[in-house]
Amino acid sequence: MRRLRWEPPQRTTDRSIPKRPYRDTAIVYGGMALVVVVVATLTGGNFVNAVLIAGAFFVVATLWSWRNWRNRLRAQRARGDERP
Repeated sequence: MRRLRWEPPQRTTDRSIPKRPYRDTAIVYGGMALVVVVVATLTGGNFVNAVLIAGAFFVVATLWSWRNWRNRLRAQRARGDERP
């Protein structure tokens, strides 16, 4: 019988860091916030509430991700790795 051997998942620190992580994060979460507003509007939801909820989602998610990027970049610099 042949067994499959799966590779363990990459650790967060092993993955490469994008060229512009802060900008990319803001664009992704901005797009998601826009989708929330569009879906809420198309399904008959309250537009103002959708904008407020999407705005709160955008701010919280973006700040959380930026904090994580900052920590990863600091750890990378502490190890002496150069930024790609």
